[in-house]
Amino acid sequence: MNKTILIVVAAVVILGGGLFYSMNMNQPATNQTANQTQNGAAMEGESMEKQEGVMVGGALMTPDKDIVDNAVGSADHTTLVAAVQAAGLVETLKGTGPFTVFAPTNAAFAKLPAGTVDTLLLPENKEKLSGVLTYHVIPGAYRAADLTDGLTLETVNGQSLTFTMKDGSVYVNEAKVEIADVISSNGVTHVIDSVVLPK
Repeated sequence: MNKTILIVVAAVVILGGGLFYSMNMNQPATNQTANQTQNGAAMEGESMEKQEGVMVGGALMTPDKDIVDNAVGSADHTTLVAAVQAAGLVETLKGTGPFTVFAPTNAAFAKLPAGTVDTLLLPENKEKLSGVLTYHVIPGAYRAADLTDGLTLETVNGQSLTFTMKDGSVYVNEAKVEIADVISSNGVTHVIDSVVLPK
């Protein structure tokens, strides 16, 4: 009788201990899964916060798109995009590059004498329009830090642009860089507040 009781007690102790051990073994795995889930969510949040790009004209310009595809998204550059299309420069600016583009805003084009833009967009003025636009493009990728005071660079047009620093801002001839270092897959864009005209 005593032996039977002892065997039952021993079995309960062994099984109970095994159950306790099993529960303890599972606990870290559960915590680990929870931690992994929390860490994954945190990493996803960090990834979203660190999403590369620059806001221009209400659109996020990202390095995975080329210069043209980024520009098309900007509400502030509809005139420039129309001009690039009219001049037949879309494929050029979608090329491998790299290019540095100084992109006048719609407001910059509006500063030109009345009727200038409409005249430039006429089919018979395609060559002249192309000359104006290519004066805004430099071969190579130049960030704002590269555009030092007094620097002169030759454009695709063949004429040169001169860069100056005033009150901490970069100027291209007389145009001020409003948004710098918009990185695309094939170059860099700097948003400017005026159209620069070749001689």
